[in-house]
Amino acid sequence: MAHVPLSPVGGPSDALADASTLEKNRSELAEREGVLHERRAVVAAGWGEKYVERVHGKGKLTTRERLDLLIDPASPVYEVGTFVNHGRSFGKLRSPAAGVVTAFCRIENRWCVVIANDNTVASGSWWPRTPEKIERAQEMALKLRLPVVYLVDCSGLYLPEQSHSFPGRTGAGHIFKKNSELSAGGVPQIAGVFGDCIAGGGYMPIISDRVYMTEQAYVVIAGAALIKGAKSLHLSSLDIGGPEVHVHQSACADERVPDDETAIVRIRSEVAKLPGSAVEYYRHGGGPLEPHFPHAEIEGILPCDHRMSYDAVEVLARLVDQSLFWEVLPDRGREMVVGVGRVGGLYMGFVANRQGIVDDPEHHSAVKPAGILYKEGIAKVSAFSRACDADGIPIVWLQDITGFDIGVEAERLGLLGYGSSLIYTNSTNEVPMFTVLLRKASGAGYYAMAGLPFEPVVQLSTTLTRLAVMEGRTLAIAAYNTKLDDEFEIATEDPEERAEIEAGMQATQDRIESDMDPYKAASQMDTDEIVALSELRPWLVALAEMAYQSTGHRRVKNPRIWSLHDIEALSVPRG
Repeated sequence: MAHVPLSPVGGPSDALADASTLEKNRSELAEREGVLHERRAVVAAGWGEKYVERVHGKGKLTTRERLDLLIDPASPVYEVGTFVNHGRSFGKLRSPAAGVVTAFCRIENRWCVVIANDNTVASGSWWPRTPEKIERAQEMALKLRLPVVYLVDCSGLYLPEQSHSFPGRTGAGHIFKKNSELSAGGVPQIAGVFGDCIAGGGYMPIISDRVYMTEQAYVVIAGAALIKGAKSLHLSSLDIGGPEVHVHQSACADERVPDDETAIVRIRSEVAKLPGSAVEYYRHGGGPLEPHFPHAEIEGILPCDHRMSYDAVEVLARLVDQSLFWEVLPDRGREMVVGVGRVGGLYMGFVANRQGIVDDPEHHSAVKPAGILYKEGIAKVSAFSRACDADGIPIVWLQDITGFDIGVEAERLGLLGYGSSLIYTNSTNEVPMFTVLLRKASGAGYYAMAGLPFEPVVQLSTTLTRLAVMEGRTLAIAAYNTKLDDEFEIATEDPEERAEIEAGMQATQDRIESDMDPYKAASQMDTDEIVALSELRPWLVALAEMAYQSTGHRRVKNPRIWSLHDIEALSVPRG
């Protein structure tokens, strides 16, 4: 039982498709991912070189320069929320990434969540969705028990848009509730204050365990401009709430440092004092190994056209270490693949949607389309999800789903009940769950497979992701159903009426297709980040390490006592 029966899966890419098909897939993907990289660069530039020079003119570093100094040399930064507010404008202004950088970073060989106001965007102001983005990063840190580092340089709310960021359940004040929850949960919080910290920006660092202030920093409920008489008294905001006040008088901050660089050094030294990572312990003597089949090959085997199928096991073979995988209950609910593999030497559970056509013993027919949830598949996923939660194994959900089975037979078989069981399971799981929307994420299937409403730690999209209740053409047919015959063709013979219906259906389809753009989802915070397919394996390795870094806050069983072994034993035919 102690042995986890990992077996080789997958095959060489040239055996999966001919060279021209693989190249076509790569070429179409490269075009989409080229746009991704261009848009990332625009976000990283903030408001441009003029504002970078303005920051440097004050003797300060830009936020991204601070981040470069903070992280371990040559270590990656995994940003989340890069495209929040993408495509939105506020008057003549835009707020790239909502004016704040939130990212998973390695500091002193420990994964941390960094929340840093972008001081090249309206002096780090909070825009609509800035509070929600900060809160989302705080939620990620709390679920994974990762230390949080705040790089605070915030002039408060962008007041012309205050009605969209101040009130409401997730308004700016909710950040401080999250600060408190992190503190109550024992999650370390370290803050560096680098400049303007007014109103909410001033409250943000105070609950942190350690607070550093540079000589240029001030923390005030209201600055000199709002305090009557400040001008006649020749007071500045620095006089009202600078390090002389808050380090030596109010004790709202712990230490003062001369400049940005020194503050970063001191923050790193604080992180170094924290317990180290438990990753090596949970590798159980194994080490991180690359997949046998290069992970970049996913670019060729995953078609950009969502109507084309592929083998989900081949994707798994390019994500898990050495392309070794233990598929659980392989002969039941064939439309779903569930099982365990190592990622970076750490055990992770996987749930994936098969594509194409699979056998259908459940319905006593020859075959059925995959990418849909049927009774056996739902039951299998529920049992697997519960077992991973009991065993402490983090779960990766690889979505490419059209939805649930529908019709008379589906209702008779009780899909609503089985679906409710899966929803309950995923709603109450305490183990970290990570969701990846490979292509289609449609209807209630998106919910059932741990979509964002079911609070996975992180939900990633690709440039191929289509997130919606239903496809544009299908929705257009549903909207104009009374105008169509049984074959879904326009029923009228009147040319003008036919043209009007055709135009209406096309407009509906175009609008829905636009709504399914992953950048729109990311702009609205309906997904956390858009990643390139070649980045998926590195992301999963990092998330696995984060999930196993801390000790004591969840039960991680050793493989000898996994309940998954019991499921396996009961699924093997006797004799």
